[in-house]
Amino acid sequence: MTRLAWRAAWVAAAAIPAAFLAVFFAWPAGALILRGFHDGATWTLAGFEAVFSSARTWRALGFTLASATATTLLCLVLGLPGAHALYRCSFPGRGFLRAAVAVPFVLPTVAVGVAFGALLRPDGLLGFLGLDGSAVSIVAAMVFFNYSVVVRTVGTMWARLDPRLAQAGTTLGAAPLRVFATVTLPALAPAVLSAASLVFLFSSSSYGIVMVLGQTRFHTIETEIWYLTTALLDLRGAAALSVTQLVIVAAALWLSGRAQSSLTRALRLQPDVAASRPLRWRRDGAALATTLAVAVLLLGLPLIGLAWRSLHRDGVLTLANYTGLASSELPGISVLGALGTSLTTALAATVVAVPLGLLVALVASRRPRRREGRRALALLEAAYLLPLGVSAVTVGFGYLITLNRPPLDLRSSIVLIPIAQAVVALPLVVRSLLPTLRAIDPRQLEAAAVLGSTPFDVLRRVELPHLARGLGLAVGFAFATSLGEFGATSFLARPDRPTLPVLVFRLFGRPGAESYGQALAASVLLAGLAGITMALAERLRPREVATW
Repeated sequence: MTRLAWRAAWVAAAAIPAAFLAVFFAWPAGALILRGFHDGATWTLAGFEAVFSSARTWRALGFTLASATATTLLCLVLGLPGAHALYRCSFPGRGFLRAAVAVPFVLPTVAVGVAFGALLRPDGLLGFLGLDGSAVSIVAAMVFFNYSVVVRTVGTMWARLDPRLAQAGTTLGAAPLRVFATVTLPALAPAVLSAASLVFLFSSSSYGIVMVLGQTRFHTIETEIWYLTTALLDLRGAAALSVTQLVIVAAALWLSGRAQSSLTRALRLQPDVAASRPLRWRRDGAALATTLAVAVLLLGLPLIGLAWRSLHRDGVLTLANYTGLASSELPGISVLGALGTSLTTALAATVVAVPLGLLVALVASRRPRRREGRRALALLEAAYLLPLGVSAVTVGFGYLITLNRPPLDLRSSIVLIPIAQAVVALPLVVRSLLPTLRAIDPRQLEAAAVLGSTPFDVLRRVELPHLARGLGLAVGFAFATSLGEFGATSFLARPDRPTLPVLVFRLFGRPGAESYGQALAASVLLAGLAGITMALAERLRPREVATW
């Protein structure tokens, strides 16, 4: 293959996922933004004026920012001791504890909301606290979901910090708290900011949690978009809110990126050294005790409570909620049918997202010699990862207003659901595969080329075998994310063919102990499938893939 043909092949490899995102992400998102500023005849801000003249909108905006900020701060306060205990100390059971704290992140948000609802309702294990239907319950569920983001992101950097600076501070007589505040914490600042921005992003788009626990009292921008679209059919107002959400997310990511960039330059002065020391109770006991308390009370108790409540109906221990799922007792709703739809769409989304993610990872891992080439690849990678910063609700809403007429009239087609789920899963697939490719020693590639291997031979014999090591995690991420996806799917699922998360939400909103019990049982089923999928994927995770 000539050099020109080889370059053409790379351009084609980049164009395929770019075309997919252009049609199924950029076009709907662009149309959504246009709908917010254009009424079909003239440019106008009437949609914004109408939406922001409502006190309900300002309450939703305020609650979105307040709950996401509170969740971010709590995750940092609780997550930093967890990062220290699980990544700086070695002790029996550390691997199990690391895996256990990571499980909540892959659970569907609807199942998380149902779990906290069962725990805090008046007859729940923590019902005596009186937090049912409160803002505290929503923030607690968001912390449950995002805790592992801080632990994993900060912990992986903490494990590689050069310990000599902290040791020097201790030798000079500084107290441990002062060493942490003046030496360790500044060095960890880029990872802390990265984790904080991700938690803020995920919290401000915790659609399923707020829909289940909000109980019509608390609203976020995402739930308001759903309300304006489905209840009031106010598409222009919903578009204005979607644009507002995009602005908030973009501003948060930009501020975080600027801060990380300035702090990372200072961090380059320190070498990366893998360090893990034996646990010493006097030094590490407080961090480990905090981590164990979080793992048991915040992470374990809601899941245990969910499983326990699903085995009860009217105060009696029974399997009726599970047998009810199999017999489809509720009229017009087939739980097994919803499970089949979820598995089918998640599998289809995985089939779409993984090959596209593989192409993106291969293209983004190139090593151009020219600075312009490296900058172009960086921009290309950022464009491919852009769906990670856009709410799934925005994606689903965009489909409703663009893919409902020729040339792509998919309004009644079920293929919209796996496509939307693939758009959501694609950035996670890329982030799973790219570190493995970048970890390949450049000297290995250069040696193969010097020995006469063609670029295709280098790709086939060196890069693809490395890439195959990360496929298990990528497939697991794509399948688990698609299985629990609720934001876009709630807009796109047909009433007669809901997915399991949509059905759980419907069952949770129906009156009666039978519906509530089946919602609990279906949530356990959904959480179990997602958890088992990610547990299997984690076993196949390459060491190079340490963060999301």
